[in-house]
Amino acid sequence: PHSAGWFRRLLHKPKPSSVESLKSSHSTSSSPSSSSSSSAKSSRSSPGTSLATSSISLSPVSALDISASDSPRWDKSYDVCICHSEGDMELVEELVSYLEGQPESFRCFLQLRDAVAGSAVVTELCDAVQDSHCWVMLITPGFLQDPWCRYQMHQALAEAPMANGRTIPVLKDVDRKDYPRELRNIYYIYMALKEKSFRQIRDTVMR
Repeated sequence: PHSAGWFRRLLHKPKPSSVESLKSSHSTSSSPSSSSSSSAKSSRSSPGTSLATSSISLSPVSALDISASDSPRWDKSYDVCICHSEGDMELVEELVSYLEGQPESFRCFLQLRDAVAGSAVVTELCDAVQDSHCWVMLITPGFLQDPWCRYQMHQALAEAPMANGRTIPVLKDVDRKDYPRELRNIYYIYMALKEKSFRQIRDTVMR
């Protein structure tokens, strides 16, 4: 059970910002220049010993580009859909607070907060995937055991079969050998330091 204070923070969804207010707030923000992704050289070792970090050069993205009224960003209701197990709710709440607090005011779908009461779980999960630009998969032991997480992962992969950078796996407390086979062709972020991983997720969403 979560504390009442945590639950109140979780249910407080930021009010949608207008395009004009986003333009003004973004005009002074800087664009990310690089993002790090992790890949494994061996499936026999733990992530800590097998990961090779590669830097990916990002093309400059001005804040005005993503907040302009004709930006593809507004074609969908959410920038990021967070897929996670119920046991990881506290960490996810921190990640969502971080992303929504960025100058870009990323719009996050969080099932507990944003799902429509009375709707079928399957419908809500499918709609969330289809109405989001990116999907962050927080892959933990709980994720691997949760059939709804696997279902949402498959929906995301079906939505964008070639990945195209939209599926963002984040590995935490899971050995490389247990990384879902379906995601083996996608670089993941290994969460060792939370703050660094949050920045990597933010930069990847921006790209």
